[in-house]
Amino acid sequence: MALGRHLSLRGLCVLLLGTLVGGQALELRLKDGAHRCEGRVEVKHQGEWGTVYAHGWRLKDASVVCRQLGCGAAIGFPGGAYFGPGLGPIWLFYTSCEGTESTVSDCEHSNIKDYRNDSYSHDDDAGVVCSGFVRLAGGDGPCSGRVEVHSGEAWIPVSDGNFTLATAQIICAELGCGKAVSVLGHELFRESSAQVWAEEFRCEGEEPELSVCPRVPCPGGTCHHSGAAQVVCSAYSEVRLMTNGSSQCEGQVEMKISGRWRALCASHWSLANANVICRQLGCGVAISTPGGPHLVEEDDQILTARFHCSGAESFLWSCPVTALGGPDCSHGNTASVICSGNQIQVLPQCNDSLSQPAGSAASEESAPYCSDSRQIRLVDGGGRCSGRVEILDQGSWGTICDDRWDLDDARVVCRQLGCGEALDATISSSFGRGSGPIWLDEVNCRGEESQVWRCPTWGWQQHNCDHQEDAGVICSEFLALRMVSEDQQCAGWLEVFYNGTWGSVCRSPMEDITVSVICRQLGCGDSGSLNTSVGLREGSRPRWVDLIQCRKMDTSLWQCPSGPWKYSSCSPKEEAYISCEGRRPKSCPTAAACTDREKLRLRGGDSECSGRVEVWHNGSWGTVCDDSWSLAEAEVVCQQLGCGQALEAVRSAAFGPGNGSIWLDEVQCGGRESSLWDCAAEPWGQSDCKHEEDAGVRCSGVRTTLPTTTAGTRTTSNSLPGIFSLPGVLCLILGSLLFLVLVILVTQLLRWRAERRALSSYEDALAEAVYEELDYLLTQKEGLGSPDQTTEVPDENYDDAEEVPVPGTPSPSQGNEEEVPPEKEDGVRSSQTGSCLNFSREAADPGEEEESFWLLQGKKGDAGYDDVELSALGTSPMTFS
Repeated sequence: MALGRHLSLRGLCVLLLGTLVGGQALELRLKDGAHRCEGRVEVKHQGEWGTVYAHGWRLKDASVVCRQLGCGAAIGFPGGAYFGPGLGPIWLFYTSCEGTESTVSDCEHSNIKDYRNDSYSHDDDAGVVCSGFVRLAGGDGPCSGRVEVHSGEAWIPVSDGNFTLATAQIICAELGCGKAVSVLGHELFRESSAQVWAEEFRCEGEEPELSVCPRVPCPGGTCHHSGAAQVVCSAYSEVRLMTNGSSQCEGQVEMKISGRWRALCASHWSLANANVICRQLGCGVAISTPGGPHLVEEDDQILTARFHCSGAESFLWSCPVTALGGPDCSHGNTASVICSGNQIQVLPQCNDSLSQPAGSAASEESAPYCSDSRQIRLVDGGGRCSGRVEILDQGSWGTICDDRWDLDDARVVCRQLGCGEALDATISSSFGRGSGPIWLDEVNCRGEESQVWRCPTWGWQQHNCDHQEDAGVICSEFLALRMVSEDQQCAGWLEVFYNGTWGSVCRSPMEDITVSVICRQLGCGDSGSLNTSVGLREGSRPRWVDLIQCRKMDTSLWQCPSGPWKYSSCSPKEEAYISCEGRRPKSCPTAAACTDREKLRLRGGDSECSGRVEVWHNGSWGTVCDDSWSLAEAEVVCQQLGCGQALEAVRSAAFGPGNGSIWLDEVQCGGRESSLWDCAAEPWGQSDCKHEEDAGVRCSGVRTTLPTTTAGTRTTSNSLPGIFSLPGVLCLILGSLLFLVLVILVTQLLRWRAERRALSSYEDALAEAVYEELDYLLTQKEGLGSPDQTTEVPDENYDDAEEVPVPGTPSPSQGNEEEVPPEKEDGVRSSQTGSCLNFSREAADPGEEEESFWLLQGKKGDAGYDDVELSALGTSPMTFS
């Protein structure tokens, strides 16, 4: 109910406001912008202009403003008095447009009154940036391309039927792009773009903008055309040679920039540039570029743009141009040209068949009075001042062989191209292999020649090389641009590569147009913003350039005027940090595809293999909580980083607390995983920890380098652990103990075998002694009877005695003794394998019995025999029956 009453009251206010203004649309304007289609929004009420407060200001509101003013589409809606604070009343506190209204009066908005009385200030005045009624699309930048106009709803191409240069000049002026230098060949319409602007523009050349030019409807509503009109604008279209206040075919070079004639600095000025100017002015060909003082008004600012013409261009604006880092040019150092003055005169061809004699190198100020059809360029080096050296001759581009190629040769090339000093002379096709002929070999310049083909060589097209030996150079004027950020693409610290080193860019007074040029050059969209709230950047580096002021016609940062190159152009707190509209989190910490190793790092430790564990996820670095953190998890981290084996799993932020997100918690690894991502853990970003619980590791080894693999693949570490790692020491101790035990066991086994062998020998000797004793006794017994009497003892009259085996001897069946006949087997049997004694009480007389008992008991009898106890043989006691 309250919301309904609120809406009803607002609707009533709008109705009353419409009644008060008599049904007429509020009059609008945009103030203090670069052109009429951008600026601070101002509303006229009761004859007085006032501002709009930016409360709830949106793109839909800005779109209606642009439509009402006929300024195309809204491309920005800055608040915070971006175009400066206004004066007078604040007429509107808010507007609420749907984006489809024709005028702001059709939108819901607050009552019109001076809101300064309600304590509101001009510090939050609303602004609008509109695209304008016309644009050039599809070219190298906003100052060249297909002519399109905005219908209020969409961009529609303009036909080339009856399209004139005067109309093109109005378009270029309106866009702030200088002068029209060409109405290009017609571009055919795409089949899907059936709509064509149904009017022809008939500008006369004095109109302030295209929208006020006379228009003629196409007959029948259909314009006859062969395609869309295309226009090229340039700030360097108007040039003249001035001597004593008059323009002629010799004198000081002057260019008209922003409606004012300005002298051109002689820095990087060459005869090739001069030749283009003479041709453009219809003054024939350039004879020389004399130096010397020239008269320039003290308050005139000298243009520091540097042109890099090959000499074959028809217009100066066709030549590559750089303005960034232009030198402080003294008033006596301005460019001048002497032309032949004869439009049909042609210079004689230079004699290039012979090398320049020593000491006759042509200077930049006075070149020989001849024409050279050869051209030189650097290819595949990322810019015009770095790359493979190629020469154009006889209609073909060819290369130079790198035999004897050195810095003196590179100096000639860099000077010839106007690229400053030589930083490096590269060999072995460092910038890739060329194609076509190899024009020169064994080049041996002194470094003072004006052209590389004037240096001593083997001769034109005389060589023994292939394209694997193509020569290259890197010059000091080679420029490159990048943004440096750990976690963002299209946002970061702005750096430029100059004089062989990356350095930062200063932010004063960097405006939106400069930021837009930078973002467009880096492929990060058409707009961006300068971030001044970031902290001071760590580390030291050159701060190469300041005072950059890009213009709408500039297609790259290199074309933007600035202060000169200096190692310290500003203080560290003025380094530029830019965020473009194409800003997005990096999928990898580096620009290229990354491995799992590159998504893991250690910070805060005393080496690269110890520290707090940090992982890369969702475009930023974060930490790991130490819940469940153990040596198994540490082992996976160390192996993934190529740092050997884990020595310790560190807990409780021992390497200091991290910052940012805590990405992982409750990590549980088995210890054999190839990556921490393979371990079990809580979902990404879900943690109940603080940074006081950040996990860390200490690894044994020094980090090793592994081959690069694509993201998502695993690379197994083959790093060797440290020599004094804890696991290695433990393995060494255990191995030593095992070896000692093995030695002891082997020693005991050998000793046991030796004892067993000795015991066996002893048993054999004892058994032999027993057998000899028995033989002796039997012999003595036989000797007591009559010689002719034989004693036979029937088998049945004897009781068997127990067999007493001798330990350690084989069984009788295994012996090699002779078989005992059956009739003798009840007698006494003796062999090497054992003995068996059978006695009968009836057959033995008492004397013999006593003697036998003495023998078995070991009593002393014969003094010639040793005493023997049968118990020593390990046998059971004998029993007799």
